[in-house]
Amino acid sequence: MMYKENFISYLRFEKRYSDHTILAYENDLDQYDQYCSEFHGIKSLPDSRLIRFWMISMIESGLSNRSAHRKLSSLRSYSKFLIKKGVIKNNPVDVVIKPKLRKNLPVFVENEDINNFLNQHDFGDDFSGKRNKLIIEIFFQTGIRRAELINLNLNSFNFPLRQLRVIGKRNKERIIPVTDELLSMVYSYLSLRKETFQDIETQFLFLTKKGKQVYPRMIYSIVNKYLNFVTTQEKKSPHVLRHSFATHLLNKGAELNAIKELLGHSNLAATQIYTHNSFEKLKSIYHKAHPRAD
Repeated sequence: MMYKENFISYLRFEKRYSDHTILAYENDLDQYDQYCSEFHGIKSLPDSRLIRFWMISMIESGLSNRSAHRKLSSLRSYSKFLIKKGVIKNNPVDVVIKPKLRKNLPVFVENEDINNFLNQHDFGDDFSGKRNKLIIEIFFQTGIRRAELINLNLNSFNFPLRQLRVIGKRNKERIIPVTDELLSMVYSYLSLRKETFQDIETQFLFLTKKGKQVYPRMIYSIVNKYLNFVTTQEKKSPHVLRHSFATHLLNKGAELNAIKELLGHSNLAATQIYTHNSFEKLKSIYHKAHPRAD
């Protein structure tokens, strides 16, 4: 059956999903096929009965409910594609009961803590120091994703207009306003970058010590290293800084739709989770301050 291969091509060339997302879809669909073959002796298109058995089998083996939801989502999208092509009539995932999810609030760092750290910590004046500080500043001041930062180029910043041009998921472009302070840091970094790598023609903004484009694991390690100075929480990733950016904007009165546009979310539901953090903060203030709260 070529259906799965056609679906993957559809995700890559029509939906323009990232390689990382496509790989996740492929793995999920391959696991479903493998289960049907090993435990039922058949090769099956998405089938509600087999999907239920597959879910039960994986959860009993220790798969988290959140991962189970993602795999069901992959099968749902695949089934929608098959319906569109006339292969099946109904989506079998629609009748599968999903495991309950515990809502995890986005982890963020306090505005004062990260500000104090950025103002006081000595990153060093060499290329790595200036690069690393700029990486943290861009994450915290713009809320962009790790992949978006990695793919920034020399023309991403518009200095006269004080803007950052970002290419997000599915090649969707968005413009983010930036401060004069951040632009000054970018200008300083670019001068040192040019001085350090005189013969390198690459257009990528952030480079390794060898002049190569930075990569996901490296960016994660840089952020994780410096967030250890700021917080004791377990999660210390680039996404924590993205969450911090959104949470602080909301706490300062920014409209949810504006935050949605800045983050590059495709729908408002993805942005609304940050309202829970703000509500939890309000509850905490209330219980500390109101005489009748106890």
